[in-house]
This record gives sequence, C-alpha cells and structure tokens, in this order.
Amino acid sequence: MAELLKKSLTVPVPVEARGVKEALKAKEVKENANAERAQGGEKIKAEADKFSLSPEAQKEPNLAAFNNDSGAIAAHKPVKKQIQFADEKQEFSKFPTKTGRRSLSRSISQSSTDSYSSAASYTDSSDDETSPRDKQQTNSKNNSDFCVKNIKQAEFGRREIEIAEQEMSALVALRKRAQGEKPLAGAKIVGCTHITAQTAVLIETLGALGAQCRWAACNIYSTQNEVAAALAEAGFAVFAWKGESEDDFWWCIDCCVKMNGWQPNMILDDGGDLTHWVYKKYPNVFKKIRGIVEESVTGVHRLYQLSKAGKLCVPAMNVNDSVTKQKFDNLYCCRESILDGLKRTTDVMFGGKQVVVCGYGEVGKGCCAALKALGGIVYVTEIDPICALQACMDGFRVMKLNEVIRQGDLIITCTGNKNVVTREQLDRMKNGCIVCNMGHSNTEIDVASLRTPELTWERVRSQVDHVIWPDGKRVVLLAEGRLLNLSCSTVPTFVLSITATTQALALIELYNAPEGRYKQDVYLLPKKMDEYVASLHLPTFDAHLTELSDDQAKYLGLNKNGPFKPNYYRY
Repeated sequence: MAELLKKSLTVPVPVEARGVKEALKAKEVKENANAERAQGGEKIKAEADKFSLSPEAQKEPNLAAFNNDSGAIAAHKPVKKQIQFADEKQEFSKFPTKTGRRSLSRSISQSSTDSYSSAASYTDSSDDETSPRDKQQTNSKNNSDFCVKNIKQAEFGRREIEIAEQEMSALVALRKRAQGEKPLAGAKIVGCTHITAQTAVLIETLGALGAQCRWAACNIYSTQNEVAAALAEAGFAVFAWKGESEDDFWWCIDCCVKMNGWQPNMILDDGGDLTHWVYKKYPNVFKKIRGIVEESVTGVHRLYQLSKAGKLCVPAMNVNDSVTKQKFDNLYCCRESILDGLKRTTDVMFGGKQVVVCGYGEVGKGCCAALKALGGIVYVTEIDPICALQACMDGFRVMKLNEVIRQGDLIITCTGNKNVVTREQLDRMKNGCIVCNMGHSNTEIDVASLRTPELTWERVRSQVDHVIWPDGKRVVLLAEGRLLNLSCSTVPTFVLSITATTQALALIELYNAPEGRYKQDVYLLPKKMDEYVASLHLPTFDAHLTELSDDQAKYLGLNKNGPFKPNYYRY
C-alpha cells in the first residue's frame, strides 16, 4: 500500500485532471486504510490520515500539501492576490488621514509601484507600515538625529548617489576645487528641497565645503527613501520619507529648524515652505540668517511679496531666474521628464492626442516641444502676450482653457499660479482625461474641490487616481496635483548638476559677502557666476570655447574673461 502511494506521488498529474484524481486517490486510501484498521494495521492508518482530504479540500484541492513531493504540482501553486480593484469596494472618497495616507501606498500592488516609479525603488518593497516618526533608529555611529523610512536601506542609497555623481562631474569638480579652502566653514544650512540622489550630491558637497546641514523634503512624494537613509548614515540630519502626510511634512521642517544648541545661519529653499515656517514659528532665527537661496517660481514669488511688503529681513538670492536654471532645469529638463512621468503612470500614447498646456514659460516650452515631437496636437493657454506670441510662432494654437476643455485628452499646468484648473472645468472634461501639474506647488489644480461625497476616488497605481463622477465619468489625476516629474518619475541628473552647482555658488556668495554688499532684498545670481557654472559643464561634451583677442575684447568693450553679456540680455 505504501508503495502504491509513493508511486502515485511521483507521476506528474495533468493540471486539468488533478482535482478528480486526487479525490479518487483519497477515496482509495480511505478504503484500504479501513481494511487495514480492521486487522490492527496502525501504521497504514497513519498514512491514510496523512493523505485524507477534508470536504473543503475535495471541492478545491489543496496543492500546498504536495509541494515537497511533487514538483509538477507545486509549480501551479496559486499566488495570493494583492491588488484590490473597484469591485472589491476600495474607494477613496475622502482625503486620507495621516494614518490613512501612510497606509495608502501599501494598499497598491508593489509590482506596480516598482514598475512605474524608480523613486520608490528599494524601500517601497518593505511591508513595514509603521510611521518613521514612531520608530527609534540609529545609524552605525549610534546617531539618531534623523527620521527616515528605513536606515537599513542606506547601502542601496549610497549606490544611487554614486551613480548620480558620474553625471554631476561639474559639482564634484567644484567640491574638489574648494574643499581645501572650506568656503562654507561655520555655515549652518537648513534646507528644504527634493531629496533625491542628485540633491544628495549637493548636500554632501556642502558638507565637504565646511557646512553643517539639516534637511527636509519640499514635496511629500518625491523623496527617495534609500537616499535619505544613505544621508542619515553619513551623518546628515535628514527628516523625510516618501508619502508623508501634511502633518508629517511640517513636522519634518520643524525638526530641522528646532534643534537645541544649533541655529541656522543660511537657508536653501525650494518652494518657500521652509522660509514661511521660520517666519511664522521662529522669527528670531532671522537675526542670525545671512541669506536665503530660493530655486522655484513659487518660492521666488513669495520672496518678492515679502520684499514688497517690507518684511524681508535678510538678503535673498533668486536662483530660479538665473540663466543656468531657467534654460536648463526648467526648459531642457522638463522637455524630457514630462514624457517620462506620463509614460510611467499612464502608458498613454501621445500621437493624435489633444493636449492643453497651461503656461508657455520655460517649463511650458519644454513640455510643448516634447509632446509635439511625439505627434500630440498641442494647445497653449497664456496670460502674457509675449509668451503667447512665442507659442504662435512655434506652431501652437493659443486658446482659453474653457474653449478646449471638452476635447482635451491631457491637461498639464505649468504656471506657478493657483486655481488654473477649477472644479467647473474638471466637471466639463471628457471621460478619461488625464490631468497633471508640472509646477512646483499643488495649488494649480483645484484638487480640494474633488474631495466631496458625490465623487469616488480609486487608487489604480502609485500616484494615479481615478476620480469618478456620479454618471460614471472618470478623470485621471496624477500625483494628487503635485509636481509630476519628481513625484512619478525622475529627472535627468546632468541638468540637476547645473542647478545644484548654481545653488552651491549662491550659498558661498551670500555667506562670504562682506557686510553691506547685499541688502534686505531679492537678487539675481551675478552674471559672472552664471557663466562659471556653464563653463564647468562644458568639458562633459568636450566643448572648446573660442577666446577673444585683445583687439576684439576692446572693440566690444568686454573683459576677455567675461562676463560676456549684460544683465538685460535675453538668452
């Protein structure tokens, strides 16, 4: 009997017939076992009980019991499903609470997260749903002055940073040139930017130049958890993780500013949230602040508002409007990253699609060029007649949003303004319209108006929500209206090298400027510094500059070493 059982387990069973055969086998085992039991065969009884099937198992065979004995059957072991679709009533009709937001990213299939957002790469594979605020973590040096998702991911983050350094040769060159002089010795920099491998290279460069740094994220979705862990392991006070709640966001900023025995004297901001928080909560900190460096349209706008109201009490450097930032980060970077973010989240084909781009500044220009190149039919909305004329000359139709809202397949905001896309316009959009934002702030799309009881929210992928109207119409909202490229994908490292080098030089300039050079106002980066940033990146392309002769320099009234253009020159 035992040999019969052994033989039956070694013969591969066709998948289609395994349920019937296993039931017959179980029946045969029971009958023989009963006969043996009558004769006192206790050993056979044990064998029969081992292989007997319950009524539930007879209805649906339990393959797990045979995993160790039959490789052919084990190969068909069913996999537990992780994705919960609409028919399983997973609805997001309300704005997630702090706890809900943390668990939201876990309710989606992890393969979806990994496939469509490289920024989620390593740490998002963890099943740990505990808030980083509730964890007690220390690095290898027993330092606990940080708050990241998982310090154990530091090794992966270090690899990401090393890869980024290869494309940021200019910033690394600046680090090597200046680290002997330590131009930021004594600087205590509090920063609030995207925390990615590229900004990690900047933070470590500032540290190499002598600065002490404390850092938070300027966007709740753009942090690369493994990179934050690597920075914490390296000794930097980092407070950030991907998927923060609004409460977490402000708590992280507060941890950077509020530190016993440590007070910042420089601010590096992206969006103005850090500057706003210090003004609101710790105004006395500005007594020791030497300057603010701001890199976004939104943050610069806030600084100019403070200056106009007479409330700006320290010098500020407007990096956003420097040539190296405007032309490279805003234009060339967005020209590539807009497509990356859209493809990863929606798999949309652009050919023949009706695309509306709101705003034709440098970001809008980059987005329009990319979408047009892939066959999109692009419309532009603008308030500035000069930008509108540029759009016309570049071959785009300039319209009001209300005129094209019903036929748009894709709506992209790039203005830095608020309520560019209103609830009324969202109500009029066609079924399946994709809505996203390429500006820094989440104010451009009126997302708050969509969080009402009559609308249903479905999370279908990481950073992809279907907002469903009562009549069944769906609008695809990306990153909840936040910055698309850094929330849903990544951006070209080389371009970020240009921006990061500009930021580093601006910090050095403000920190070392003699008293009186800069007053309590907003300044543009000196033209000479802009040209220096560009020159550091030319060797990457093996580019060779032509030099002016003495006679030529005299004729043009220029210094042979620059600057080569006046401040009013439009590149």
